Amino acid sequence: MTTKEAMTLFKYYLQSNHKPRTIESYRLLMERFEAIYEQKDLETITPDEIFHFLENLTGNMAKSTRRLRYAQLKAFHNFIIDRCSLNMRNPCSTSLLSKSFKAPKQHPHTILDRETVDEMIYNTKRQRDRLILELQARCGLRIGELLKIKGSDGSDRTITLREPKSGKETDRAYMPENVAKKLAEYVKEKAINGEDRIFPICYSTARSLIKRLVLFML
Repeated sequence: MTTKEAMTLFKYYLQSNHKPRTIESYRLLMERFEAIYEQKDLETITPDEIFHFLENLTGNMAKSTRRLRYAQLKAFHNFIIDRCSLNMRNPCSTSLLSKSFKAPKQHPHTILDRETVDEMIYNTKRQRDRLILELQARCGLRIGELLKIKGSDGSDRTITLREPKSGKETDRAYMPENVAKKLAEYVKEKAINGEDRIFPICYSTARSLIKRLVLFML
């Protein structure tokens, strides 16, 4: 089986079983790997070739991204070996590759007590930033979920979540009455239309904002 044939089969699998976000995360890796090895028999690709491919692809990337690309390439080989019953060992399953692309050490998260969170919200003067904090603290929203909320997603005390982390197409979050009122007032005051995002900022901006506010309190 050529690498191009294996890639085609894997793409069909992704399209049938995974969300667009997951498919997109594989795109660059698959395009580069196929471009280099498309006519080569998959079973002849060596661990050394895998190592140099991943090094060239991820050399300047963060450790977490390097680990992700390695894990994705390993998953691709596992799928093809299992689905096509190939008599071969996964070339990604070597100690050298595993160590070279190991997951970065996870630092323990700082857990804030309720009093600190309340004080942080109270001391945040900008209306947008304060509302972002309240939606996270009072409704349990993740940053990614919060940034996808549109003007029409709020109804009474519920928020419709688009592409939530749970994997469902949509989900619901519930707001305390005072938070629901503030959200409705913000949407009205800013003249936010139904299909407009309430918080039109990128993920990194929102993450930096929250991190800065947390560090200010510590």
